[in-house]
Amino acid sequence: MRVTRESLLRIAKETVQERAYNDSDIIAAYLTGSLRAEPMLGGTADIDLVFVHKTTPMKSREFIKLTPDFHIDVSRRAKDEFKNPRELRGDPWLGYEMYDPVLLYEREKFFDFVQASLRAGFEFEQPPLMLQRCRTLLSHGRGNWMDLSEFEGAPGPNEIRKYMKALFHAVNAIAELSGPPVWERRLLLDLPARAEAAQKPGVVPAIYGLLGANRVDAEQVRGWLSDWKSAYRVACETPGVDVRIHPARLNYYEKAIKALLEGETPLSALWPLLHTWTFSSQVLGGDHLQFWQGACNSLGLIEGFQDRVNGLDHFLDELEITFDELAASHGLDAEPSTGL
Repeated sequence: MRVTRESLLRIAKETVQERAYNDSDIIAAYLTGSLRAEPMLGGTADIDLVFVHKTTPMKSREFIKLTPDFHIDVSRRAKDEFKNPRELRGDPWLGYEMYDPVLLYEREKFFDFVQASLRAGFEFEQPPLMLQRCRTLLSHGRGNWMDLSEFEGAPGPNEIRKYMKALFHAVNAIAELSGPPVWERRLLLDLPARAEAAQKPGVVPAIYGLLGANRVDAEQVRGWLSDWKSAYRVACETPGVDVRIHPARLNYYEKAIKALLEGETPLSALWPLLHTWTFSSQVLGGDHLQFWQGACNSLGLIEGFQDRVNGLDHFLDELEITFDELAASHGLDAEPSTGL
């Protein structure tokens, strides 16, 4: 099957038409994510669709397999999430999601009103709102650090997941200085360009160091793939696993990881591999858990966990200083200190 961006867009439109025809609760649908630009990584891609419902949907997310390499990622939102559209301008996720999507369906006059409010006065990309979004992400990162700051003992998948979540928010706090947030597969791949745009190239080695990438090489990471894949497959069938660990997404992750390992920045593959492996390990035990622990030990994320948490604290402090300096350069107030 020959798949192009145009054929994926056609599938998106057909899916929306069929779902909206059979579900009167859907009032709008739009396309977001990478399909609007360059969707392929490792020859795989997903179609990110958002359905807006009159009422709160029973299921917030769904994956629909098209081929082993392509799937539809459906998110569902309630109309009430958009009732204060001007406030969405400060939302680092939903703000960008609604700023420039592709409208595919509308039953009610919904889309134009929300988007007009987001774009009012061309303020969305100006420093006050940009910094508000960055500081929101920084706050999320700090909250996850707080949960870990008094943790003692050897961390398990739950603690490593929370640590990575803090790093994820920190990376995107930098990314939003120059554009929309970056998602999991491309997080480290796109980081250098986003850091350069923010005039903060030093955050790249800092993030890699906090992840432990300076302790391994591409061959070692490649050697983990078999154990990662085995854990992923078992976790897909295990109750309670994160919704993102889904059979339709196996190639989406695996082929992207392999492509990154063969690319110019091979250790950028570390994020999607460890991120999904940690999700899988949250519901697994035995050898699957031990193999994950071995990889984390190689990265210094278990025996040296408290040192990493302390390093994360320092990194978040540096980001806060960066945002305060940027605010001052634009004549804006610094964010009040949290006293942490």
